[in-house]
Amino acid sequence: MRAEIDLRALEVIQGEVPRQLDGGFFRLIGDRKWPAFVENDIFMLGEDGMASCFYFKDGMVDFKMKYVRTPRFVAEEKAGRALFGEYRNPFTDDPSVEGLSRGTANVTMLAHGGKLFALKEDSPAIEMNPFTLETIGEYDWNEVVTSKAITAHPKIDPKTGELVFFGYCAAGPATTDIAYYEADATGKIIHETWFHAPYTCMVHDVMVTENFVVFPVTPLRHELEWLKRHEPAFKWDPTEQVYLGVLPRKGKGEQIRWFKGPTQCHGHTAGAFDDGRYIYADNTFSKRSFFRFFPNADGSDFDPADTMPYLKRVIIDMESNGDGFTEQQLFDYPCELPRIDPRFETMPYSFVTMNLLDVPEQERIGHGFQWVATMDVNGKKPAQIRYAGHNCSIGEPQFVPKNDTAAEGEGYVMTVVGRHEEKRSELLILDAQNINGEPVATVALPFRLRSTGHGYWYGSRQLRGETNVIGAW
Repeated sequence: MRAEIDLRALEVIQGEVPRQLDGGFFRLIGDRKWPAFVENDIFMLGEDGMASCFYFKDGMVDFKMKYVRTPRFVAEEKAGRALFGEYRNPFTDDPSVEGLSRGTANVTMLAHGGKLFALKEDSPAIEMNPFTLETIGEYDWNEVVTSKAITAHPKIDPKTGELVFFGYCAAGPATTDIAYYEADATGKIIHETWFHAPYTCMVHDVMVTENFVVFPVTPLRHELEWLKRHEPAFKWDPTEQVYLGVLPRKGKGEQIRWFKGPTQCHGHTAGAFDDGRYIYADNTFSKRSFFRFFPNADGSDFDPADTMPYLKRVIIDMESNGDGFTEQQLFDYPCELPRIDPRFETMPYSFVTMNLLDVPEQERIGHGFQWVATMDVNGKKPAQIRYAGHNCSIGEPQFVPKNDTAAEGEGYVMTVVGRHEEKRSELLILDAQNINGEPVATVALPFRLRSTGHGYWYGSRQLRGETNVIGAW
C-alpha cells in the first residue's frame, strides 16, 4: 500500500461497538516502500514494517497506520531505493549499509512496562509511541540486553506482570546462541542467561508456564555457508530430530534439559502450563516447515500437504529419567495462529481461537486463511467455525475479554476480513461464545489492508503503563 493513514471515526456498518472497549487492536504488516533488487523476495519476511491500530473509545473506532522507521527504513528512505538484499543475508546488501541493523520490525507489537515495541525476531526491538505510532528508536532495556535479536513472540505472565523473552542467533547470523531474559512489571531486566541450541535453526516461538520455559528446536536449519553462497537462509532438514529444551524460570543455561522427539516443525504456541511435574504445552506442528518457500536441505521435492499444521498438546514429564515426550492432536482441521485468553497465559486454560487453512466441508477451497474457529481444548464444548466468505481472507483472531472480571473466553474475537472483490476490509467484532452469530459490530475501512501475521489488543491502562495484564481497560 505504501500509505500512512490517519482516520477518525470509522464507519460502523452493522451493530454497535461495545462502549466499554477502551484500548487498541494493534497489527503489524510487511509493506515494502522500495522495490527489492533481488529475485524471489519473500513476501512479508523481507518487507518494511507497517504498524497499524484500531483505537477504541466510547463506542467509536479510529485508525492509524505508519511505517516503523527502523535504521534500515531510514537508510533506504534517504537513498530513495532498496539497499538491503536477500532475507537474513547481509552478504547481499549494498556496501553502503554494511553493519547497519537489517531488521524490518514487521511481525508483532508488544506493550509492556508502559512502552510499545515493534518486533522482528532477527533484530533489536523498536520502541514506538503507543498513541501516535511515531517511531522512537531501537531499544535495549537500558543497555542491559546484548542479544543481537529479540523474539517476536514474548510472553507476559499475568500473575506477576513479568515479561519473558529470548533471542536466537543471539550472537549473530547462523549461531547456536540463545539468550533468555525476564523483565519485571516495570520493564527492568531481572534475569539473563545464555545457552546453545543443538543445531542452528529458527526458534520462532516459545512455551512459558509458571515454572518452566520450553524452547522448541526444530530442523528449519540456518547455516552461514548457505548465506555466503547466496542460497536460502533457511532450509528444512528432515535428518534432524526435534529437541524441546526445558529451562526453569529464571534458571541458568547449564540447567537446560533437552527432550527429543520425531521430526516436525513448530509453528505457534497456544497455551502452556505445568503442575510441578508435568508440562502441558499446546502448539501447532506440521510435518515440515509451514513456509513452502524454504526448500529441503537435500534439494528434494516435498508434498505440500506436509506443510499443513495441526494443534497438538506436548506433555513432558520432568521427573522421568528419559529424554522423550508424548503428544496428542487436539483438533481435526489444519490451523494456525492460535490465541488464548491472555489472562490465562502460563496457567491451565480452555478457550482458544485460531485460523483454519482448509475445511473439507466447504465447497470452495481458497488460498490462505478463510475461516476462524474457537474451541475448548478440554473438549467440554463443541468447536465453532466461521467462514469469511467467497473471495475473502481473514486475519489472525484476537480475543478481548468483555471486562476485567469476565470469565475465561467471555468477550470478543476481533479479526480483519479482506473483501477482495470490493477492495476493502472490515474489522469484525464477534461474540467469542457464538462466533457464527451476527457480529457484535462490523467496522468498515474504505480500502483493503494487506494481510498480516499478528495482532494484539492492549487496553488503555496497559498502554499507559498502569498494568501489564492484557485486556485491562
